[in-house]
Amino acid sequence: MAEVNGDLLTIDGLAQRTGLTTRNIRAYQSRGLLPPPEVRGRTGYYGEEHVARLDLIREMQADGFNLTAIKRLIDGSEGEWEDMLGFKRAALAWETEEPEVITLDELATRFGVQPDDDPGPLERAIRLGVVVPLGGDRFELPSPALIAAGEEVVAAGVPLDTTIDVLTKIVRHTEAVARSFTQLFLDHVLRPFQARGAPPEEWPQVRESIERLRPVARQAVAATFAIQMTVAAEETYGRVLGGEGFEAGRGAHAAASESRSSRRRVHSGRRRRGAGR
Repeated sequence: MAEVNGDLLTIDGLAQRTGLTTRNIRAYQSRGLLPPPEVRGRTGYYGEEHVARLDLIREMQADGFNLTAIKRLIDGSEGEWEDMLGFKRAALAWETEEPEVITLDELATRFGVQPDDDPGPLERAIRLGVVVPLGGDRFELPSPALIAAGEEVVAAGVPLDTTIDVLTKIVRHTEAVARSFTQLFLDHVLRPFQARGAPPEEWPQVRESIERLRPVARQAVAATFAIQMTVAAEETYGRVLGGEGFEAGRGAHAAASESRSSRRRVHSGRRRRGAGR
């Protein structure tokens, strides 16, 4: 059993819970990164605060901090590191998909091409970040839904190169939108907070602001896209169906019909004159 005495864990249970080795846990403890366990008899027991601290250490290491920097931040912040970490997690807590791993053959089959065809489209998709090479013939798809959408567009008859052209524009424009929202928060919330000396009691409000921004950003993008799609569809299809292209087509058809009618009238007149002679 990993858990004993309620929520308390032995060092082996803590290692099992966190995915670390007992050696790493002891090393963190010896460096002062992990509070000592509660000792009962000759056994040390660890609780949820130890689990949270180890999660923090791993997260900060993934962000590029070494153990010395992590200890300095923890020791010198008087608990503020928890607020900063909470803010960072809130800022990055956008819903993302579960990545999919796929082979080159599978990817080619989905888009109706051969694996040894022109590598240009695949290279462009990699530069866009929608396909990530893992080595060999294996690739990661960070957004399977985006790839599925592209697959449907190609299946509808749009060339693969053209589909990637459109995808490139989408990525470029959504990147600009994301940067606009980020800059908005930076200029009007985070920088004023820093200018006030980053008072610890205001961290909850800062975190709440970034959490409120997420649904607002989604709603604004979705609403604006719907409006712009309606406008674009009216303009584009209006020209084709009721404007330039369609009228031109109807005009050409009418002219051809009139020409055929004229030829029939001339031919009919000739026959009547011939019959009169």
